[in-house]
Amino acid sequence: MPIKTFKPYTPPRRFLTVEDYSDITKKEPEKSLTVMLKKKSGRNNYGELTVRHQGGGNKKYYRIIDFKRDKFDVEGKVVAIEYDPNRSARIALIEYPDGEKRYIIHPAGLKVGDKVLSSKNSIDFSLGNAMPLRHIQVGSIVHNIELTPSSGGKLCRSAGTYAQVLAKEGDYAHLRLQSGEIRLIKLDCMATIGQVGNEDHINISLGKAGRIRHLGIRPTVRGVKMNAVDHPHGGGRGRSKGGNHPQSPTGVPAKGYKTRRKRNIWDKFIIQRRK
Repeated sequence: MPIKTFKPYTPPRRFLTVEDYSDITKKEPEKSLTVMLKKKSGRNNYGELTVRHQGGGNKKYYRIIDFKRDKFDVEGKVVAIEYDPNRSARIALIEYPDGEKRYIIHPAGLKVGDKVLSSKNSIDFSLGNAMPLRHIQVGSIVHNIELTPSSGGKLCRSAGTYAQVLAKEGDYAHLRLQSGEIRLIKLDCMATIGQVGNEDHINISLGKAGRIRHLGIRPTVRGVKMNAVDHPHGGGRGRSKGGNHPQSPTGVPAKGYKTRRKRNIWDKFIIQRRK
């Protein structure tokens, strides 16, 4: 997917880049696979602000994605590749012989007219096919990986992401993620062959403040510019850090402080930590 650049006829245009969208074959989403997405703006059920920097943004519908790939041993045909405002990856619309349609994460290289299959048994290692890690060859590139059997894919769903199957030992497969982490995943967990598409998403430059507002992200104000009541770094006359250690608005140290829970139940599944 090429990236478009512009002549700098305004200051934001100098650095602004946009996706080409030439890979998209259908503009309107499948109506039966969309639901309304209510805006929360970082508030909980009491209306209190619990997540900062959220709010505004363009109105969008949620596309229901088949992360479980649980329509087994029925071959589906790719009828369209669509844009999804809720994720960086593209989505592929699959139509099955019985007329049912489902969205899946679009793997790089999958085209309209291609066939995809999901099975609990060993099947062809074609792009977009899903099967348990038990039947996937060592060295293969996979995405949309389950953490526990039948729970639906959780790992490697963003644009351009993938994991590599390094080995199989006992009931577990060793997977290397792009962060460098090597992790144990049960052999009964499903994974999809290939890398997630839209790999050039990482190279997009937003160029101006308005584009991040369209995405529903509000400005981040530095703590030293706030009043003392609003942030531990705030207050003072002019520019002043106050002499205290860098910390978050709630007082959590910002540099080097480990926040991971001790005796985390998932620790035993991590062979090598991310670098």
